[in-house]
Amino acid sequence: MSKKTMYILISAAIALAAIVLIFPDNKETANVPASAPVDASSVGRRIDYFASHGWEVEEIAEKNIVIPSDFSQSYEQYAQIQDKQGMPLREYAGRNAQLYVYDVKNYSPGSRKMLAELLVCDDTAIASMVYSEDGGSLRLAVS
Repeated sequence: MSKKTMYILISAAIALAAIVLIFPDNKETANVPASAPVDASSVGRRIDYFASHGWEVEEIAEKNIVIPSDFSQSYEQYAQIQDKQGMPLREYAGRNAQLYVYDVKNYSPGSRKMLAELLVCDDTAIASMVYSEDGGSLRLAVS
């Protein structure tokens, strides 16, 4: 192999490495819809969030929580639901948040009581879900 060919191959490898470093493969985030932050700074805004998706809710509980830094398998499943609906849960790993729980008034498949939850950090909704009260045998994205 000539020095010129070797120089071209090395230059191509360096250029390829630079492209990979500058433009990493973002397959995981490519399917995440972009969404504007959801203002959850007041009771009315939180209820309006659910109403905008067709859910009639009534707040029944509020709790301070810490979002885990490392997600367990079940929390990872929860995070995947949030990814699909464009909620930024992963960005808030390790942070303090407020969990609001609601009674769903307009949906009860098979006479199951349904609950909705909204996870809020810095007055921004970062996760949401509707689920059956029986421990979540039925789980739905809000949107």
